[in-house]
Amino acid sequence: MIRQTLIATLLFATSAIAQQTQTTPPKPTLRELTIENIFDPKRRVAFSGAPQGGFVWLDDKTFTWPHTNEKGDITEQVVIDTDTGKKRTLFDAAKLQAAARKTAGVTEDEAKHLSQQRNWNFSPNKKSVILTVGDDLYSYTFDSDSLTRLTSTPGEEQEPSFSPDGRFIAFVRNNNLYVVDAATQRERQLTTDGNENMLDGIFDWVYQEEVYGRGNFRGYWWSPDSSHIVYLQLDERPVKRFTVVDHIPTMQKIELEPYPKAGFPNPIAKLFTVAANGTAPHEVNTEPYSGGDFLIVSVDWTPDSSKVVYQIQNREQTWLDVNMADLSGGGTPKTLFRETTKAWVEPDHNQKITWLKDGSFLWLSERSGFKHLYQYTADGTLEKQITNGPWEVRSLHGIDNNNDWIYFSGTERSVLGTDVYRVHLDGSGLARLSDAAGEHRAIFNPAMTQYVDSWGDIQTPPQVSLLRNDGSRVRVIDTNEVTALRDYRISKPEFLQVKTRDGFAMEAMIIKPPDFDPSRKYPVYEYTYSGPHAQQVRNGWRGTQYLWWQLLAQRGLIVWVCDNRTASGKGVESTWPVYKHFGELELRDLEDGLRWLTSKPYVDGLRVVLDGWSYGGFMTSYALTHSTMWSAGIAGGTVSDWHDYDSIYTERYMLMPQNNPDGYQNSSPRFAAKDLHGALLLLHGTIDDNVHMQNTIQFAYELEKADKPFRLMVYPKSRHGVSDPLLVQHLRMTMLQFIDDNLLRK
Repeated sequence: MIRQTLIATLLFATSAIAQQTQTTPPKPTLRELTIENIFDPKRRVAFSGAPQGGFVWLDDKTFTWPHTNEKGDITEQVVIDTDTGKKRTLFDAAKLQAAARKTAGVTEDEAKHLSQQRNWNFSPNKKSVILTVGDDLYSYTFDSDSLTRLTSTPGEEQEPSFSPDGRFIAFVRNNNLYVVDAATQRERQLTTDGNENMLDGIFDWVYQEEVYGRGNFRGYWWSPDSSHIVYLQLDERPVKRFTVVDHIPTMQKIELEPYPKAGFPNPIAKLFTVAANGTAPHEVNTEPYSGGDFLIVSVDWTPDSSKVVYQIQNREQTWLDVNMADLSGGGTPKTLFRETTKAWVEPDHNQKITWLKDGSFLWLSERSGFKHLYQYTADGTLEKQITNGPWEVRSLHGIDNNNDWIYFSGTERSVLGTDVYRVHLDGSGLARLSDAAGEHRAIFNPAMTQYVDSWGDIQTPPQVSLLRNDGSRVRVIDTNEVTALRDYRISKPEFLQVKTRDGFAMEAMIIKPPDFDPSRKYPVYEYTYSGPHAQQVRNGWRGTQYLWWQLLAQRGLIVWVCDNRTASGKGVESTWPVYKHFGELELRDLEDGLRWLTSKPYVDGLRVVLDGWSYGGFMTSYALTHSTMWSAGIAGGTVSDWHDYDSIYTERYMLMPQNNPDGYQNSSPRFAAKDLHGALLLLHGTIDDNVHMQNTIQFAYELEKADKPFRLMVYPKSRHGVSDPLLVQHLRMTMLQFIDDNLLRK
């Protein structure tokens, strides 16, 4: 009986175990990250998902964005009603493509390209957009699904924009400013002196790159009443030309770019106003500044269109004047105030005056060492500081119609992220509107009553919601769930602080291998940029860069990112110490951070690679020629000699070479090539028009003369960033092989 019972019990237990084995799913095997599933253009995984973007408010109650299918193709421009959440189609991509295909000379591929734009040039009433078809401008009207040709004159039309009333479209052709009537297509030329050396209403390379924002070449501004345009004129005749060569065509393609290097002549800037009806332009008086070089760094209008408001800086950017001139340009302009700091004043093309109902205005200033909001009276008298503290206002979104609440984004909660805030005009009632920690990007409607919020953190690709102006959520727009991230071996990044030898708290991030064993010793991959006020330790989604870091951790490296103080984002006061000498303080801080890390028992301090691009390439080259703490370095797009870089950026921090010769000599890795320590991989795009490949060639020449071995890989048809997907994959494979050779292979 006992034996039978035991057998029955065993049979029951065996059956239960078998049943449990059958019903409990096995634990999934996590997949490995590879170069292919991160970077290969055909096999890569959409680790960032497909977050909605390109949001444009049509009015206070509706906004639009381009909707994509599973392949990433745009299928329609969607409109959502914020009250009901209902969606409708503003226009269909296939219909736009068909309409474009009917236009003479437009191929199927060109028509599809037109329909796949993500940033549309909308009319003020949001019922049409401007398209460039061939070299001419067309207006595509949504309701009628029709294309109207606006221009038919030979020559490319650049930087088109609607007048605020929608009646005219301004554009630049052959460096002259034009307008065309949207209803009659009657064209009018506003300037006649534009040519290859005289640019009317369009920026050159250095003004778009260093003043008005990379990719923004529009150098003219409509008056609010649509009657006039103010435009910047740039005289390029004094500027030296730099030759960029594309070696891939049988007969090389040569680019001669006006590029003012540090200490060399800048373009001569002038400001003009011109009536849209075509009367002769009037020059805005800049005579008070004629005694020296100056930059015109921001241009705007008063709300009543009667005056031009513009900002002028001296060449080395130690001060900035906010000026106001009459519409006619005559008389002596009035300087509202002069902005200064303990070092430089960095121009900000987004730094427009925000006017209030009583004629006063809001201004963002870094004079205290942190960027904050100030209120000025109409005549330029400082009334009060509105925000303050050891944090920054990063961007001003606007003020509500009652001039009660000011809305902005800033770092009051944490420098690692960006939050949305509001504050009363008198400085009271400061409130954070965003909830989750991370990076929030807000797009407010015109009345400042609602905003679209795009949020992500270091582990979460962007998600989009609609919120009220008190921070309460109306609805989720796009959860952007990326299930693929759960299928891979991903380590959780850790944020921490490391103090420098003099007590500055640097922000840092560490990613350990997924199977981290504290009893082992791991080599280190360190990433840096190090440039002024350009933090890299951020609690925000980093896309393929983040997956690259995870791949390295998965292969048995500790990934280390530590922001030196001048790149920390902790106010411009933390950046001022870099003034007149690049590299020295940055290196000291990076050494302090690495010294802290290599003191850990699980870190192999003899196997450390430093990697950076652009300023980070400079910093890597500088570190390996001025320190022995890194065993290897990857330097991409390197500035090896600050004499080689552009005037506006370099002189802001270093002054002109004539005024700081020792600073330039001591800051340039080229002149310390003989002291190279460790293995070095140099990377550069051969047609880089920003940091010219000349930098890497000059550095290589000095390394060779000093009998220092190094590796070099160049990327044809690539500019300052390698963007061709096939070349990006090759770049990452090259970097991975170098890291394996110098850190993982014994």
